[in-house]
Amino acid sequence: MFKRILVANRGEIALRVIRACKELGVEVVAVYSQADRGAPWLEQADRSICIGKASGAESYLNIPRIIAAAEVADVQAIHPGYGFLSENPHFAEVCRTCKFEFIGPPHEAIRKMGLKTEAKAVAAAARVPCVPGSDGPVTSDAEAARVAREIGYPVLIKAAAGGGGKGMRVCREESSLLASLQSAKNEAEAAFRDSSVYLEKFIDRPKHIEVQILADSFGNAIHLWERDCSLQRRHQKLVEESPGPTLPDKVRRKLCDAAVRLVKSAGYVNAGTCEFLLDAENNFYFIEVNARIQVEHPVTELVTGIDLIKQQIRIAAGEPLSLKQSDIQQIGHAFECRINCEDPDHNFRPSPGLITGLRIPGGYGVRWDSHVRVGYTVPPNYDSMVGKLLVHAPNRPEAMAVMRRALDELQIEGLATTLPLHRRIFRNPDFAEGRVDTTWVERVLFPPKAVPAG
Repeated sequence: MFKRILVANRGEIALRVIRACKELGVEVVAVYSQADRGAPWLEQADRSICIGKASGAESYLNIPRIIAAAEVADVQAIHPGYGFLSENPHFAEVCRTCKFEFIGPPHEAIRKMGLKTEAKAVAAAARVPCVPGSDGPVTSDAEAARVAREIGYPVLIKAAAGGGGKGMRVCREESSLLASLQSAKNEAEAAFRDSSVYLEKFIDRPKHIEVQILADSFGNAIHLWERDCSLQRRHQKLVEESPGPTLPDKVRRKLCDAAVRLVKSAGYVNAGTCEFLLDAENNFYFIEVNARIQVEHPVTELVTGIDLIKQQIRIAAGEPLSLKQSDIQQIGHAFECRINCEDPDHNFRPSPGLITGLRIPGGYGVRWDSHVRVGYTVPPNYDSMVGKLLVHAPNRPEAMAVMRRALDELQIEGLATTLPLHRRIFRNPDFAEGRVDTTWVERVLFPPKAVPAG
């Protein structure tokens, strides 16, 4: 096991990794930007080092400064968390070149899986169904038009080098293809410094199902069942749950087995998530691999009883998986609500600022993963999430009841949050019956306003 680990991230995930390290008896070094000076999670680290100004480019995305901090602190490994550099193959390669273990996949696997077009080729070779689309990034307007005509409209334009809805556009007719293509490229360049995009068939009103996997460096790989992440707004997840409420058991097993085949075929190591779209007939299609731990990983932890961060660290330290597939059971039902400092009543306008009051819910089956406290100022420089409210209960109806109570109990004062939206979701009959898809929030909760005639 490592003696000392550097956490190359901030906020909730930094605190989550720090806690796991302490339970493993590992010292922790935290890095921070000037905007995060004095932040609550830094108090839990054994040492903290400032690595630059508030902007991500000068701090949490600055590879030389992170490596310099790791050298000064004499760590053996670096945990990237999620976001920032977590799926950057160059960062993973630099870490290992500088003799720091990267707590994540090999850089070759990140590169292969990070480019969705290459990931789809690996999936096809592993006999995993893929959404029809271009064989790789489209290199010209003419090629894009040809591919779109071949697969048929509507088409989805997606950034090849990233996720989170960045660089993604739905195009429903040829007349708007070139404008949508350029818009997606511009956004992809700004978000990932890579403007390449590819096209795939747009599946109308799908469910978004993802499978959590673990793989060690000895060729062992297992799945930890699925999460339903269909409740989204503009491709940003709002609520995740496990098990998927409407997923037939036969499809669930096929889906999870496909994910294991895929990661074995890719030579993948450490934690990862295989993401799929599910159509109305329960046909599933692979879309991408997230080569990192995900925001919603605690949902899986609650239904399996397995600490995924500790598993990541043990795998990176060279230990074989101590778990077999037959050990992994899905017990009960879990939900996660991502609580963001955004105003749902004003087009989800960001609402950074000072937290003047905070009441955290408790009780049986409730978990609150957050880095904030009263007196903490949420900076405007980073992601708007202030916490993740999770519940676990023996079945879905009971879990919904616990979540409704916990959402009512949770109070965050001083800034606008998405709490009112989550309370509304958990009292909606469609959601109660599992009748939601990736477009449901926009269609049902925030339908486009009618334009007055004349």
